[in-house]
Formats: sequence, structure tokens, C-alpha cells
Amino acid sequence: MNKILISDGLQEKALSKLVSLGFEVIDRHYNKEELGEALKDYDALVIRSATKVTREVLEAAKGGRLKLIIRAGVGIDNIDLVAANECGVAVRNTPNSSSDSVAELALAHMFAVARFIGISNFTMRNGEWNKKKYEGIELSGKTLGIVGMGRIGRSLANKATALGMKVIYSDAFGKIDGVDYEFLDLEDLLKESDFISLHVPYDKTKGSLIGKEELAIMKDGSYLINCARGKVVDEEALLEALDSGKIAGAGIDVFEVEPTTNEALVNHPKVSCTPHIGASTIEAQERIGDEVVSVIKDFFN
Repeated sequence: MNKILISDGLQEKALSKLVSLGFEVIDRHYNKEELGEALKDYDALVIRSATKVTREVLEAAKGGRLKLIIRAGVGIDNIDLVAANECGVAVRNTPNSSSDSVAELALAHMFAVARFIGISNFTMRNGEWNKKKYEGIELSGKTLGIVGMGRIGRSLANKATALGMKVIYSDAFGKIDGVDYEFLDLEDLLKESDFISLHVPYDKTKGSLIGKEELAIMKDGSYLINCARGKVVDEEALLEALDSGKIAGAGIDVFEVEPTTNEALVNHPKVSCTPHIGASTIEAQERIGDEVVSVIKDFFN
């Protein structure tokens, strides 16, 4: 019987389905010092973002049963892919499950910064009535630049178009066949967009995609949305751009360090922030669970 470790939780229906398929399922979180040794006794590991599968963890698991690691979500930057390959451990994720949820959150942040929803909610609870202070803008008619036209980017593009926005995009792979939106290189996209939404992985070899130079060439008074990975944006440079008025607002779901300790950014009046909840919807979690079950079933059968 194949033994599966669920390290960061999984939807109950998915756990029950795995058991019904004949897998032994253990729902337990090990600390980083214990994880590698513990994995010797498991055939597969399912993680979210909390568990970090480092080279040290994988080296400690050598000689055991581990064959598969599944990231229940999209980003796999918390897994050392090189070390996993060297150790003969396959790595999978669930890329089809949370696109709409993340895209909707990006839109929510766009509305929040465009209409001062976060700060007005806060000030009203403090007894303030700042009706004349919070004159926002409409999304309709504005240009949305999407950086990374994968599943999430395409979902966001469709939703933004329905709201009357003009969509342009940039992608590391260049112009994509079957995508009818206008393609621009990153620099031109930054110059032309009223809103910029990031949907790309973090590249450790290149560092932050959006730093001081990129912020400087953005439109004055534009908005930046990051529901991708925290380190894609240089937080210090973003704070400077917000303070100077170069950037009118930022919607942030992901941070350089999580849980974040950047109080200046979280408490900034021009920032709408959430604690990495892009995929945190009932529907997305059900789809993630279903996809995890499907990956495990196909891998071991």
C-alpha cells in the first residue's frame, strides 16, 4: 500500500477519496528538522506553501520510499527542483485549479485601490466620514497590462475585457498563438498601462522583475497588482514609489517574506493587502483536491 503524507492540509473529500482508492493517508505537519527523515517512510508528499522541501530535506530522505512531491497549488518555488531531480523524486503541481480565484482576487485589488475601499473602510470604523476625500477612478476604459499570459492571466484578461478595459500583455515566451490581445515587451507595457497585474513565477537567478527602474518607467499615477510571488516585486522600491506619488496604489497578496513583517507596506494608505489568499476559495480548494487525487492515482497506477 502506498503511503501519502499530507503536510499542509487538504480538502476532506480529497482525503476520503484517496483512502477509498486504497492509499494510506497521513495528515500531519513535520517541522523542517524532522521532515527529511520522516519522508523515508512515505511514497508521496503533498504540500502547500508552508512546507519547504529543501535540498537538505531531500538528502535526508534518500534511501527511503519517496517518489513523488505534489504542490497543491501552482507555485513550486518552495521545492528544490534540482535536488528533487537528482534524488529521483518527481514533482507535480495543480495548475488548472485556481486560475479564476486568483484572477478574481487581482480584480478585487484593482477595485480596492481604484475606489479607496481599504482605507475608507478603516477610517469609517474610526468614525471618519471622508466622502469628498476618496474620489476614485473607473476601471472601464483603462488599460490593463498583464505580465504573464498563462491560465491566470487569460482568466483575468477575459474578466477585465467584460468590464470595458483594454488588455495588453507581456510574456517571457513572447507572443502566444491563439491570444488575441496586443503583445508588447515589458518596457512598453509598463509605459502604457494604467493597471499592471503580475502573474509570473519568481526567477531566483534574475531577482525581482519589478524594481526601481521598472517602477520609474511606469505611467505616473498607475497601479500595480501582485498576486504572483512576493519577490517578483522589490518591496523597498515599491514603497518609495508609493510615497513619492509615482504609483497611485498597489494591491498585494504576496510578500517577500511570509508571514510579512513589512508593516510600512501593509499599513500604507495606498495599499490593499491580503495574506496570500489567491487560491483560498471553496471552489478552488475542491478543484485542487480533485487534481491532487488525479495526479496520485495516475502516478501510482
